[in-house]
Amino acid sequence: MALLTQAPRGTQDILPSQSGDWQLLEKVMREEAELHGFGEIRTPVFEHTELFLRSVGETTDVVQKEMYTFNDKGGRSITLRPEGTAGAVRAMLEHGLYNDALPVKLYYFTSCYRYEKAQKGRLREFHQFGTEMFGSASPLADAQVISIADSVFKRLGVKDLTLEINSIGCPQCRKTYLEALKEYFSQQKEQLCETCLSRLERNPMRILDCKSPVCSQIAQGAPKVLDHLCPDCAQHFQQVQKALEELNIPFVVNPSIVRGLDYYTRTVFEFVSRSTGAPLTLCGGGRYDGLVEEMGGNPLPALGFGMGMERVLMVLQAQQAELPQKSRCQVFIGALGQEAQMAAFRMAHELRLSGVAAACDVNGRGLKAQMKYADKLGAAYSLVLGDDELQSGSAQLKNMKTGEKHSVFIGDGFVEQFAAIEAEDQLKEDFLLTMEE
Repeated sequence: MALLTQAPRGTQDILPSQSGDWQLLEKVMREEAELHGFGEIRTPVFEHTELFLRSVGETTDVVQKEMYTFNDKGGRSITLRPEGTAGAVRAMLEHGLYNDALPVKLYYFTSCYRYEKAQKGRLREFHQFGTEMFGSASPLADAQVISIADSVFKRLGVKDLTLEINSIGCPQCRKTYLEALKEYFSQQKEQLCETCLSRLERNPMRILDCKSPVCSQIAQGAPKVLDHLCPDCAQHFQQVQKALEELNIPFVVNPSIVRGLDYYTRTVFEFVSRSTGAPLTLCGGGRYDGLVEEMGGNPLPALGFGMGMERVLMVLQAQQAELPQKSRCQVFIGALGQEAQMAAFRMAHELRLSGVAAACDVNGRGLKAQMKYADKLGAAYSLVLGDDELQSGSAQLKNMKTGEKHSVFIGDGFVEQFAAIEAEDQLKEDFLLTMEE
């Protein structure tokens, strides 16, 4: 029988065999964000379309080509979020978080939706870990936000990663830069793609981000934004670099980085990997000091980043990184006979009530098949109950990795016995690892 349907193009299922890697990523990211004083926020998967028109920018590819936009039953234009910052800013303003002690620090895990050509490292539904900081104009805030991403990558063991930084200035100094870009690209009008021709008048900086090979080649000779920074922006960028040096975070200055969204000002940055062949941006962000005011709030400096979770996993797999996995089953209780099966069922329940991941057979398998099932579960320990064990009130707890057995009572106190044995075995394993090193 043929499948009724398949997952839509550009989406993917995360199966139980893969979800452990995702949980590890989320754990590391959450811990690093909270170590830096960030609190979690969760926003709706869709917003009013005008939110993204104002924040992301009408001249961006995201708005012009990629957003999933539709009218709801009330005739309102609704868009599935293409990125996380706009919703976080909206929530911060709507709930008056700016009245709290500044800076306001938020982080989130979010699914995003963009109608793009589905390919390796680029999905139509993808997931991001993001951070946002509101209320600090200090270059130290830039360095702190960057350091969160850097710490995540280091803890995960991501190798061959380059931090690239740039400054695209403030609206005042960018005026002269945009004029210089407009003059330069006007001399190349005949070769620009149709999209970039429209950008030439409205926002020539977007041409620098064009994926067309011809436009990209032309952009290489364009004026550099760093040559047009005002004294304040130049000083800010120098202080960001000095702060990163203080934290021993290596970086390179890449004047070509402008990011793909219109709200950025001053510092922009990307963490780029080349482990999968072509350069792949795993994390990107920067300042957006004018966005809060643009969305109806009082002027409030802000900055943040978005980290692509699928891309991080893809790079880790390419680098053959070994991500530690927590066993889904700490104890498997096998049984011979109906009475033993009920006892195993009860013991597994009692273990789970005590926070121990336990399993038993519920399919009426023979003992050999039960043990094969325990292996597939990756059970750390196994215990077999039969008439003799029920009569004596004791059984053999087996360490599935070492084969070592421990005699244990199967009545009251079993949970405490198991916890002590598990802790002792872990100490032995840690000691052996230390000796090998």
